[in-house]
Amino acid sequence: MHKGHSVSVVIPCYNEEDGIRVTLADMPDLVDEVIVVDNNCTDRTAEVAAAMGAKVVVESKPGYGAAYKAGFGAATGDIIITMDGDATYPRGFIPVLLDVMIEEDLDFITCDRTGHKSEEANSFLRMLGNSVLNLAVFVLYFIWLTDSQSGMWVFRRSILPKLRLTSDGMSLSEEIKIEAFRHRDVKAHELPIYYRERIGESKLNLWQDGFANLVFLFKKRFGIGL
Repeated sequence: MHKGHSVSVVIPCYNEEDGIRVTLADMPDLVDEVIVVDNNCTDRTAEVAAAMGAKVVVESKPGYGAAYKAGFGAATGDIIITMDGDATYPRGFIPVLLDVMIEEDLDFITCDRTGHKSEEANSFLRMLGNSVLNLAVFVLYFIWLTDSQSGMWVFRRSILPKLRLTSDGMSLSEEIKIEAFRHRDVKAHELPIYYRERIGESKLNLWQDGFANLVFLFKKRFGIGL
């Protein structure tokens, strides 16, 4: 609980046994519940998460977006915070982000990783891909984001019915931002955070996922197949 608001953290996981242990170890006390979504894990992610006090939700439909939707459905907090299970996103920033949201009366915050990235995340290929996607979001939706692909968001659970979330894949990350920033009844903002080296092997396929996200932006903009 933080200033009268209950807080849920939702973490989608696919084989993040080591990362989820670190992620949960320093979760702030103000977090009322942590929901770990087991998205077809074949390791001990779910077992470790449950032993550390998290609520484990199983989602057999593969995909980052599908896992998040399952987690959102299970969350009960007034405010939902998202992050990956690889310990890259800073749990210590949660109180600051909540303060900004409450004091500025915001509905949605997306976190910009570009100022303080790990060496791996700061690679030329990743930076180029992110820049291309940022530009596409601007050209197609007239929204300028420094980090359109960030996976750490803070938002009021009450706005979920206002957001049309269609993606079951990685593109949910850009879609939820587009929906929030374009909705006239949602007050959204982007804030910088630190970003750490991931624990465990990355599941991201830079070329495949990057191209899929770019294609999704066009499909959503022109209503193709959605």
